[in-house]
Amino acid sequence: MLRSHSFQRIASFASIAALLAVLVGVNLFIRDGGFAVRDLNTQNDPLYYAHETTEAESPPEAPPGLVTLTASADRGDTLAKVLAKAHVPRTEAFAAVEALRDVFNPKDLKTGQQIELAFQPGTDAEEPPTFVGFSFEPSMELQVGVTLGTDGTFSATEVRRPLTKELVRAAGMIDSSLYTDGINAGIPPQVIVEAIRAFSFDVDFQRELQPQDSFAVAFERFATDDGQTARVGDMLYARLTLGNKTLKIYRYVPRDGIVDYFNAKGESVRKALLRTPVDGARITSKFSNGRMHPILGFTRAHRGVDFGVPQGTPIMAAGSGVVVEAGPKGAYGNYVRIRHNPTYSTAYAHMSRIGRGIKRGARVSQGQVIGYVGMTGLATGPHLHYEVLINNVQVNPLGVKLVSGQKLRGAELANFERERMALDAKLDDLPSPRTVVSTD
Repeated sequence: MLRSHSFQRIASFASIAALLAVLVGVNLFIRDGGFAVRDLNTQNDPLYYAHETTEAESPPEAPPGLVTLTASADRGDTLAKVLAKAHVPRTEAFAAVEALRDVFNPKDLKTGQQIELAFQPGTDAEEPPTFVGFSFEPSMELQVGVTLGTDGTFSATEVRRPLTKELVRAAGMIDSSLYTDGINAGIPPQVIVEAIRAFSFDVDFQRELQPQDSFAVAFERFATDDGQTARVGDMLYARLTLGNKTLKIYRYVPRDGIVDYFNAKGESVRKALLRTPVDGARITSKFSNGRMHPILGFTRAHRGVDFGVPQGTPIMAAGSGVVVEAGPKGAYGNYVRIRHNPTYSTAYAHMSRIGRGIKRGARVSQGQVIGYVGMTGLATGPHLHYEVLINNVQVNPLGVKLVSGQKLRGAELANFERERMALDAKLDDLPSPRTVVSTD
């Protein structure tokens, strides 16, 4: 199998087509069972490769005289429409798009995608140019295209760029919020959201998180040979230090195949309900038997907790269950209620809109987005009104004792211990990550 250190953009389609022809059949290479270990916060550190590579042979000379142009997919464009804009005859465009299906679904074309097209000029001014193919990169790790063969048919080609899987760690201190400071530490958004979601079972981010608390996250990164991130993998570890308390969680897949996060004792962090169903929330009104309603102007019970968050913030299902109500509900505005089991239910009010597919009878999973923060109904500003009901009676969400999740035992616990210690050893070998602090 031919592998290459270099994968630079080719100036003309002819060279691209030639390179594709040479490299067709190359497979994505990721070493199984190993990481190249790298600290995201350490500057100028060379990548460590977990595999050997050889220099690629020079591609054959491109046919002379090809004319190339670059087209861009505008919003709503199909690949066929892009080709039509470039004056590719309809029958040839259709044949080229159909040929591409062998390696890439044309429906996955993204807005703004740059596409290199190539034409062979006619032998004289009267003869129109012949469309001979196109090429584009749907991702950093993949280049696809089609070329016109001598038999007059189009064939698809692809090149997959070799990637190195790395273990990456980043850390920081809390200055504003775990999400913001995590992003500043170089943690990808999807990874820091995963960390927040996992810690949400045990941490009240409104009351417990304080400035100068610290965090660390380790995750997989798939890098190109020139050090660019092609994609991000799983979060494997996270640590959150709150004053004198330190929480550590590890990703593990038990024999039932359900991915979960466990503490060092092999206890799942997952509980029956999330403590807070929105990220970055601050409590603006607590559960009470009587308060002055800001709109109605008289005292009445407040049977939930209000979380002040920006308009449009995603609202997560606090637990898995079945939707029993979804829609407008008087003073509640847009409202969703979920039954988690015969005893527990949760309710969410004042949504700007309810999530797609969230309707009566729909099954939802814990952490699934069910709607977005708004101020519908009787609300003076955007916030989430959140209720927990036990046997259909509203109780204080902040006082509910949450039932713990799975606890590993026997051979399963022993296997988890081996994986946890192996990961800890890798983390110990990394240099100390840079700590993000306030610059004020």
